[in-house]
Amino acid sequence: MSDITPFNQAPLAKGDSSDAGLAPLLLTVVELIRQLMEAQVIRRMETGHLDDAELERAADSLRKLETEIVRLCDIFEVDPADLNIDLGDLGTLLPREGQYYPGEPTTRPTLLELLDRLLDTGVVVEGAVDLGLAQLNLIHAKLRLVLTSKPLT
Repeated sequence: MSDITPFNQAPLAKGDSSDAGLAPLLLTVVELIRQLMEAQVIRRMETGHLDDAELERAADSLRKLETEIVRLCDIFEVDPADLNIDLGDLGTLLPREGQYYPGEPTTRPTLLELLDRLLDTGVVVEGAVDLGLAQLNLIHAKLRLVLTSKPLT
């Protein structure tokens, strides 16, 4: 590993995780994605869309990813519990341990639960963007995003 500090910043003192840069944010996003994938594995397992070998591979991969996240939290001195961001009135990003099981609604859903429901039902987002200057439209973009956990036909 290099001792170079980008943008002439002073390196962090050992134990100073309050200003750890992007590491906590990136670890939070990875943990959110890991839990979303875990929810999708559970949903597919319960509907019989995974055979035993696929289920074992998925479970093994999820365990390895979780172990790696914990290892990276240790390296960057981030408490894994701090990856669950409090979003104020929206609740928390991730559920507390054992409070969410895919397909079973909770009284106060987390962002993870809402994203899991969205992936399970699917959504199409369409939009158009015009960029320009001096009252001239120079770039036109039409966008269509299909977000689902189900195969598209």
